[in-house]
Amino acid sequence: MTPAEVTALIKEQGIKLIDFKFTDLLGTWQHFTTTLNEYSEELFTDGLGFDGSSIRGWRVIHASDMLVIPDPETAWVDPFNAEPTLSFICTIKDPITREPYERDPRGVAEKAEAYLKSTGIADTAFFGPEAEFFIFDDVRYDYSVNGSFHSIDSVEGIWNTGREEFPNLGHKLRHKEGYFPVPPSDSLQDIRNEMCLELEKAGVPVERQHHEVSTAGQAEIDIRFASLKSMGDKMMYYKYIIKNVAKRHGKVVTLMPKPLFGDNGSGMHTHISLWKEGKPLFAGDRYAGLSEAALFFIGGLLKHAPALTAITNPTTNSYKRLVPGFEAPVNLAYSARNRSAAIRIPTYSPSPKAKRVEFRPPDPASTSYLAFSALLLAGLDGIQNRIDPGDPLDKNLYELPPEEMAKVPTVPGSLTGAIAAIEADHDFLLKGDVFTKDFISNWIELKMKEHDALRLRPHPYEFYMYFDL
Repeated sequence: MTPAEVTALIKEQGIKLIDFKFTDLLGTWQHFTTTLNEYSEELFTDGLGFDGSSIRGWRVIHASDMLVIPDPETAWVDPFNAEPTLSFICTIKDPITREPYERDPRGVAEKAEAYLKSTGIADTAFFGPEAEFFIFDDVRYDYSVNGSFHSIDSVEGIWNTGREEFPNLGHKLRHKEGYFPVPPSDSLQDIRNEMCLELEKAGVPVERQHHEVSTAGQAEIDIRFASLKSMGDKMMYYKYIIKNVAKRHGKVVTLMPKPLFGDNGSGMHTHISLWKEGKPLFAGDRYAGLSEAALFFIGGLLKHAPALTAITNPTTNSYKRLVPGFEAPVNLAYSARNRSAAIRIPTYSPSPKAKRVEFRPPDPASTSYLAFSALLLAGLDGIQNRIDPGDPLDKNLYELPPEEMAKVPTVPGSLTGAIAAIEADHDFLLKGDVFTKDFISNWIELKMKEHDALRLRPHPYEFYMYFDL
């Protein structure tokens, strides 16, 4: 959509307000709103100034002036506002240099796409994330100096088989039995359908939706693959829309990777492929129909996977999902069909256009622009340095004898492990100035603060284990 087309849309839709959305460092949309008095087509080149000092992970107050540059291609009539409101996704620029702000996740994605083209390896990287989430009925939590608690509830939760519901109809999902049941056991079909339709109105094509494995409202909505920055935009629409549709129905969505003990967490398996001049580069005559370039790309992902988790699995809670011995893909191996490996080669279609690699560790708490950019850089490093991924592992990794299993590396077991990995291995992220040393050091500082915030506080289960010592 051109600026002139945006102006026409404003008149056609009777728009009264303009909303400017941008992504903070930790992946949450921030926004401010203006009336039409502030609108002109010059906005798309000149931008609007604002104070960035209070945005998480951004600038200090003495260097806080910034510009939002709205992208006319992202124009969307936001259905969650009472008055007709046109929404834009924005990139952040420095008002003096007019360069993309190095801590703006969308700006990082733009630089990643530019770097890809500069290598000559490919001109487009496609990403297809499979984000999972929970839809709950009630969430309460608190932490004080002398106590803490959290409490989650869902009408589907197996713990509610005996609750008085006037009447309780008994359709509760047992642990790990939530995959693909039909209503009435699946009580959220209509809500997920509404989410899908709102996503498509926002220009986010949906492939399928379904209930996921866990009890208590775990869901997945898969959206059609897109190029890196475009998919980053689509994931921001995704999170915003599913949360606001849930609120319409008096429910709440969380993308927290592991909100429940004893059942599956929420991941974001991410499909990746490279193309050049309209042709797929990952199809070939090697293992599982892959090309040499695809295998080297896998080699890069495997080599840098521990460092990648600091960005693709960026919370302390992420590592309560990434636990060895469960379904989570912690093992750094690749396989055509083995879902216990960190990298899987989907075999649904023989078409060269469908050939891709699936990196399974990421979770939806990640900042999508950053996660996709880091994955691309790791894979490109594999191609540039011809990193051999080794032999595929087509056995069930959870049934390997201990002596064989000990030879299979795993992702870090904690956020501190991931931080240590990215401290030791981040040069691949600096190529093309996609990420900068300032970005990496700032990211590590933010993540260490999160780690320390949890480390300093007693956990309720510690009282269960240790109070009577």
